[in-house]
Amino acid sequence: MTTQLTTPIADPASVDAAIENRLSVRAFLRDKPVPRDLLDRLLQLASRAPSGTNTQPWKVYVLEGATRDALCDKVCQAHDSLREHPELETNFRADYDYYPRQWVEPYLGRRRQSGWSLYGLLGIAKGDKDRMHAQHQRNFRLFDAPVGLMFTVDRVMGQGSLLDYGMFLQNLMLAARAHGLHTCPQAAWNDYASIVLPHIGASAEEMLVCGMALGWADPDAPVNTFSAPREPVSAFTHWVPQPPQGVAG
Repeated sequence: MTTQLTTPIADPASVDAAIENRLSVRAFLRDKPVPRDLLDRLLQLASRAPSGTNTQPWKVYVLEGATRDALCDKVCQAHDSLREHPELETNFRADYDYYPRQWVEPYLGRRRQSGWSLYGLLGIAKGDKDRMHAQHQRNFRLFDAPVGLMFTVDRVMGQGSLLDYGMFLQNLMLAARAHGLHTCPQAAWNDYASIVLPHIGASAEEMLVCGMALGWADPDAPVNTFSAPREPVSAFTHWVPQPPQGVAG
């Protein structure tokens, strides 16, 4: 009898392929729905993520059709209003710091490289605020994905639950990729939690962790040729040296 311990992974190359070919897709086929049973299966697979003392802190809200479109409209309107009236910024704040308050290297350089590479691919010149605004707003149209996912966590939970959540989200993205789908995880929604949470029916005790677009990628969209580079293993790995023989640790 095989168990979770002993079940062989018959095709590890497919696991590798799902990881290596996951990317943030920014153009989906709007009119190609995702079957409900497939969504259910993906979420079931995602739930196998580890969590501290098996707390399983994730809560998922699935938006499709008119409910999806209504949220997109609300947040796009708020996004436009905020551009015209920056003083409204205090009304649109994330519940936690996703990014650092003070950027330092090498993170600032990586962020800039990613942003300008994407804008360059789309022909958006530096300083073109109108097109930058429009491209950023594509987040709030879920890049035309038929499925929008909003993830919340109970506010009572600690920071470790966000680590657990990251593993849940990665499971979901890899499972989607293995089934031919693509995703785009989105922290952009977090600033509009005051709109998102009531719309999805979340309680006041919940905090928005992020959103995600999910669907079938548009194979003809130039934006989907963009894939952010990764640092080599040698850049982030430190092999701790062994002490000399006979020397206690």
